[in-house]
Amino acid sequence: MSVWKAFKEPGIFGFKQNLLYLFFNSDQFILKEKILILGLGNDILTDDGIGPRLVKDIRLLFPDLPARFDTACCGGLEIIEMIRDHETVIFIDAIRTPTGTPGTVYHLSPSHFRETNHLSNIHDLNFTEALRTYEMLGIRPAAEMHIIAVEITEDRIFCERLSATIEKRYPEILKTVSGMIREITSGN
Repeated sequence: MSVWKAFKEPGIFGFKQNLLYLFFNSDQFILKEKILILGLGNDILTDDGIGPRLVKDIRLLFPDLPARFDTACCGGLEIIEMIRDHETVIFIDAIRTPTGTPGTVYHLSPSHFRETNHLSNIHDLNFTEALRTYEMLGIRPAAEMHIIAVEITEDRIFCERLSATIEKRYPEILKTVSGMIREITSGN
């Protein structure tokens, strides 16, 4: 069977550059990006909105990156559903640690996962438990996952602006996160 015929068969997958094509029949197909950059957080809870704000700015800095840029304020099983069609997922989320310096940026992976604001959830399975559940069911959510976590100061006050501390450090945070994304996606 030729490659083109295989691509035209229902349910066949194909890769071209950094895009994943899912062909359902010869006339219809869905185009999915292999890379997802997902900003997690609630942009009306002060610093909790750092993930969505960074994703919006990073989209402008990387206009030619063949990636899906999206935001969400959910966790657990909902996140797994969002990421399952992508090869590489980069989460950008807020984190609060007892001794962390506000504005510090961490690059984590699921293997050395620390709880971030949205990848842990008291009302749902946390991210690690959701991953394990999907693996037990034989579902692979994404081949490569990265967590970029930004140390914050305030996430419980309703406000559409970042705290003064994080706002002051925002240009440095954006530069650091952009560099991490450039490094992660350089092979794609």
